[in-house]
Parts: sequence; structure tokens; C-alpha cells
Amino acid sequence: MKIVFAFALLAIVMAMVFAGRAMLQDGRDGKPKSNRMVHALALRVGLSIALFLFILLSYKMGWIHPTGIPLK
Repeated sequence: MKIVFAFALLAIVMAMVFAGRAMLQDGRDGKPKSNRMVHALALRVGLSIALFLFILLSYKMGWIHPTGIPLK
């Protein structure tokens, strides 16, 4: 399960890198601006929401358990 979370976080970070790269490269040398940054950030938001929902589903299915301070 940790590997799935790690890959999801890696994908989210990579989407941020692609958005930053698009922000720095679009519109240079007289080229028209594209929507690459918008698409990369939309992908990041989608991946973040999907990861959050997967964590909730994993908790409900009993695949993961909280390990913090017990609440009384």
C-alpha cells in the first residue's frame, strides 16, 4: 500500500514539475502561449483528489489503519 501512495505522490510532484516547466518555456521567442500549464495543474488537482479518495476507501475497506495517538 505504501508503494501505491509513493507512486501517487511522485505523479503529483511530476505534474507540478511539468507545470513549472511549461510556465517557464511558453511564450518564449515569439511562440504563442499554450495551455500546457493549465492541463498539468488540472492533472495535479485530479491526482490529489484521487489519492485522497483512495486513502478514504482504503481506510473504510480496512486496508490501512491509523497508528497515531489513540483517541478516548
